Parts: sequence; structure tokens; C-alpha cells
Amino acid sequence: MPRLVVLLALVLLTVPALPVPSQAQEGGDVWAALEAPGTVAIMRHALAPGTGDPSHFKLGDCSTQRDLNAAGRAQARRIGQAFRDNGIEVDRVLTSQWCRCRHTAQELGLASVEDFPALNSFFQNRATRDAQTAAVRDFLATAPDDAKLVLVTHQVNITALTDVFPSSGEVLVVEVADDGTVDVRGSFLIRAPR
Repeated sequence: MPRLVVLLALVLLTVPALPVPSQAQEGGDVWAALEAPGTVAIMRHALAPGTGDPSHFKLGDCSTQRDLNAAGRAQARRIGQAFRDNGIEVDRVLTSQWCRCRHTAQELGLASVEDFPALNSFFQNRATRDAQTAAVRDFLATAPDDAKLVLVTHQVNITALTDVFPSSGEVLVVEVADDGTVDVRGSFLIRAPR
């Protein structure tokens, strides 16, 4: 029996660490963190049933992509309303060019929506992961501390940047150091209506 315990311990020590699902929090602490200089909201797109994209995916054609359903659109509107209810005025909303992210960004109704290709999904092409993550870090490191930004992207992008595995529609509040280091200050999740 002791050999089995030792063997199990060795196996567990050699298994690479997997991203941990985030523990969503709601309340004043998250909103207060978002008001602090140097913080940014990074969110996973709202509910878009399925995983990945179809094989005939085309970036400019939403009919070829996985996209928000009615509940996902309602979820995005509720998230935008939460920002307004908590007095957070957003200066810019940057988004992945994938339709589910663009539609989330538009439904938030917080500010004009700008494409930011570094936020595009690399789920099906991990070769661009490091370059895209570095581009997001560089952008965040040089953003003015008083700018209120919302970035809408994908689970893989958020996990690469923060080691958090967010739910659909989850918003992470992150503090960004001058060197691009990202520290998660909290998160909140307003679930899609059923």
C-alpha cells in the first residue's frame, strides 16, 4: 500500500497544473477595484452555445461562426447595465473580431466598439498564442492609468493572460503594472437568463 501512495504522489507531481476555474464575486469590492487607476475589465464573450468554430469559419461572415443566442445577447445587455448601475463610465471597448465577441461588445452599450486583433481567438491555432498575449500585455502596459477600458475576448486568451478559466460573460478586473504584469483583483458573473 505505501508504494501505491508514493506512486500516486509522483504522478500528481508530474502532471502539469491546469488553469483553475475562476471564483466569480459580485459586490462593491469588484466595482471599487474597477474604479482604481490602472485597472481594466477583461471579459469572455457572452453565452454562445457550442465550442470552437465550424470548419467553414470565415472571419467576416457571422453565418459561418458560433455566435450569441438570445440568452447571450440578454446576458451582455445585463452586464452593460451593471456597469451603468455601478457608475462605471467606460472610455473604450476593444474586441476580438469574432462575431460572438463583437456582438457582446455592442450589446454592452458602454462605448463605441473597436476591433483589436490581438484579442482574436487562437483556440484552433495555438502558434499565435504568445505573440497575441504579448501584444495585449504591451497595449495594457502603455494604456493611460485613468482610461476605463473593457476588452472582450475568448477563454483561451484570458487564460493565457491571467491563468483564470472564465465562464461565458465573466468579467475579470485586472490591475496592470508598467511591465505588463497582470494581477486579477476580482471578477463578477451575471449569468445568461434561462
